[in-house]
Amino acid sequence: MVERHVRKGAERVTGDDVADTLAAMGPRLRAAREHRGSTLTGVSCATGISPSTLSRIETGRRKPTLEVVLRLAKEYGVSLDELAGTAPAAEPRTSALQRFGDDKAVLPLTRYVGGLHAHKHVLPAVQEPPARPRQVSHDGWEWLCVLYGRLWLALGTQDLVLSAGDVAEFDTRNPHGVANAGRGGPVEYLIMFGPQGERLRPRTPPAPGPRAR
Repeated sequence: MVERHVRKGAERVTGDDVADTLAAMGPRLRAAREHRGSTLTGVSCATGISPSTLSRIETGRRKPTLEVVLRLAKEYGVSLDELAGTAPAAEPRTSALQRFGDDKAVLPLTRYVGGLHAHKHVLPAVQEPPARPRQVSHDGWEWLCVLYGRLWLALGTQDLVLSAGDVAEFDTRNPHGVANAGRGGPVEYLIMFGPQGERLRPRTPPAPGPRAR
């Protein structure tokens, strides 16, 4: 097989690099949209991109074209470097995290198209109690685990405050939103997202029976 590539400075950019970058854009585009509090329908009206296309891009079922990326970057007020994962970091601790405005940083942990996706989110410290999180809904299933801090999860009409080690899972067609529920410190949490409703399958073996004497 002949590898097709182009040179950029001293680096070689391969077709796989491009595919990985496009595949990783879905979670970043979703995070940028949620940061603005926009719905798929609202973004569709503003950009002319159908809600179904936006949903497939965000969930990794479709790779965005350059024209689509340019439209969405302008709509969300983010740079192409942020969406591509090449923006320089502001601080060492979150050097791999991609920032969206001043409120959220996202680190994609999976870079393939389709299936379960994982990414880490960081919400900055707050000094005042936040308003109730703005909610969004979309196809899929989500599993969320708090690593540090206290996370406010507004799930439908429920309001849950999750601490480090707490886990929540839910159908993302149910309106949901998150915010930092504490003061003086950030919140870090992991998300596993199944764009087509994929769910985690526990494989814990049964507890052993009593030992024979």
